Amino acid sequence: MTLVAIGPVTNDLIIVGDKKESKTGGAVYFQSFVFEEFFDDYIVIVNGSDESLIGEFPDSSKVKLIKKDNTHYFINHYPDINNNDIRIQSSNFADIPITKNDLEGILPDEIDAFILNPLNAYDFPLETVDYLKSFNVPIYMSIQGFLRYPGEKIDEDNYSIALKNSDETEKIISSVEALFLDESEYSILVGENDINDFNISEIIITNGSKGSRIISDKEYKIEAVKCDNVIDSTGCGDTYMAAYISKKLTTKSVLKSANFASKIASDKLSFFGPYKPVI
Repeated sequence: MTLVAIGPVTNDLIIVGDKKESKTGGAVYFQSFVFEEFFDDYIVIVNGSDESLIGEFPDSSKVKLIKKDNTHYFINHYPDINNNDIRIQSSNFADIPITKNDLEGILPDEIDAFILNPLNAYDFPLETVDYLKSFNVPIYMSIQGFLRYPGEKIDEDNYSIALKNSDETEKIISSVEALFLDESEYSILVGENDINDFNISEIIITNGSKGSRIISDKEYKIEAVKCDNVIDSTGCGDTYMAAYISKKLTTKSVLKSANFASKIASDKLSFFGPYKPVI
């Protein structure tokens, strides 16, 4: 069963208190470490200009680069070292969309599911999403990038992140297999609408240390697995998403998948950078 995860790879600056460290990032980057451990039949397609970032993935032979003229850059600032739920983000908002033409010719012959991971509203145009829907395989989608627009200009190449809905969002997310988002994104997306209008099989809503909930045949509430040694929460949502998908495709169980994802996301908190197996 072949998974195709698509989205940007990034240059990130992580600031925790007064400690700064530059790292490779992006949802697909964090997810690839989970897939490498629990779901080996996957490929990753990334967009960007920095080819050196491909070597940071656990298996670079599984990564295909769509060469662009820029790379996403993010600052993830955690001002309170005792509360990783508080994060201040900013970005260069690279305008490097993944187009239908980019994907034609590099997708594998057999695809069982797509995972779409936009980091800003420019990454996946509606035409691209419609093209991927034409394959008639499940699409697992993170909503966060579709809601991210440039906010206040901080310096020449850096903007705060403003979250807002757009006219195309409902068309983009309609009929996907599962949608992943956090509580603030859920509030922006749904507003006064009926969540059932979006025709989505599962909606997975994360809320940091407060756990998660899944809206499917009914609503499931999942407790967060406590981590006694929190080092780095960047990428935890992406880790949760990859773990959930890995387990759901093999067990078909929402509850087993969510509890597994909560455990793997908690394990990731104990390390700086992507998920590592706990020995």
